Amino acid sequence: MFFRNALFIPRFSRGLASHSGPLAAIPATLHLKTGQSFIGRSFGAPKSIYGETVFSTSITSYTESMTDPSYRGQILVFTTPLIGNYGVPLNQAPIDSQDVGVVLESQRIQCAAVIVADVAEKFSHHTAVESLAAWCRRHDIPGITGVDTRAITRLLRDQGTTLGRIAVGDDVLAPPPQAEEYWDPSKENLVDQISTKEPYQLNSNGSIKIAVLDFGAKANILRSLVRRDAAVTVLPWNYDFNSIRDQFDGLFLTNGPGDPGHCMEAALKLRKTLAEWDRPVFGICMGHQIIGMAAGLDAYRMTFGNRGHNQPVLALASAGSITAGRVYVTSQNHQYALQLQDPFPHGWEPFFINCNDSSVEGIKSTIDSGKKVWGVQFHPESAGGPLDTIEMFTDFISECRSHKESISGRVSTTVAPTRPRVAVGAGA
Repeated sequence: MFFRNALFIPRFSRGLASHSGPLAAIPATLHLKTGQSFIGRSFGAPKSIYGETVFSTSITSYTESMTDPSYRGQILVFTTPLIGNYGVPLNQAPIDSQDVGVVLESQRIQCAAVIVADVAEKFSHHTAVESLAAWCRRHDIPGITGVDTRAITRLLRDQGTTLGRIAVGDDVLAPPPQAEEYWDPSKENLVDQISTKEPYQLNSNGSIKIAVLDFGAKANILRSLVRRDAAVTVLPWNYDFNSIRDQFDGLFLTNGPGDPGHCMEAALKLRKTLAEWDRPVFGICMGHQIIGMAAGLDAYRMTFGNRGHNQPVLALASAGSITAGRVYVTSQNHQYALQLQDPFPHGWEPFFINCNDSSVEGIKSTIDSGKKVWGVQFHPESAGGPLDTIEMFTDFISECRSHKESISGRVSTTVAPTRPRVAVGAGA
């Protein structure tokens, strides 16, 4: 009897799902600069926008993707058919040694728009407070549903990331934009738009002092540092770190949107840091590209980039928790990559390579260089599974702590007063 009645529990629980209300029957169209158009319905903010059309193969975490600053200026196409089924949580968290003030990756939606095959009108999750459509309306972000996202993805995969326009309402009746009307976000310094303008601190009582250059940091990067007892000082992307570097035990460079070429100022300052400073440095995504440019590598624009939670990378070298020869499944969001060249710059070696397209996924300083510097194109903080690369944060903090202790040991040995030796067994 119990098992027969239990069959009705899932159906009953689905009936308790929150309803976002029917979507307004407002037409919306995606126009691509290459000439294709896709007609659907609007959800979210009923407004028209321009942007760069990209796709993500992520199956879950649409809220984290949409709040990732690296998606700034982009029209985000989700390949997963149903999006919005678990709603949107309250995006507030404490600021302490365990968290950084937000649940998601930033305080607001960062992408310019979203495109989904089927937006969920009902959502169900114990942390959800609103629907995807309501969330987009509140942040003034337009969306399109009811289009063939498979066809859009195939186009973007074959012809590459493409500039686009979402036309909503009366704008649907207008002809598609002319080629010169499309806005290209890669022409702008998006990092400068999104980076903090003033330095600020997190977990000031932490035992290890880490400086973070903010190119558009995901909150989980900062969260991963403070949870490892780091006192974090977040700096603007072009801050003169060399003027204060000796106050810190390590330097971290974050992810960020757009073309790394706009951040050459930061790369040149980092080059001076790497030449003169002997403490650990770690970079992720844009930060990895900045490290590469500082080392003498070139960055190039990929055809359609890598965006999703399922990119396999092969470790070419061992370091900390990373074992050479092993494949790691990673989360990624980038349009640019470092150029693989032979020979590599002196003192540097490839760390990871992408198993799908052979793009550079990581670089590191060589043992002979005497430096402790790593950069990875993927996102270890995304914690994609039990065998992922999250422990790279632990490796970094451990190296910072070891270096700090070695300095303390040298200082104490130098300044400690000498005392006369006392023979064993001698009286006072």
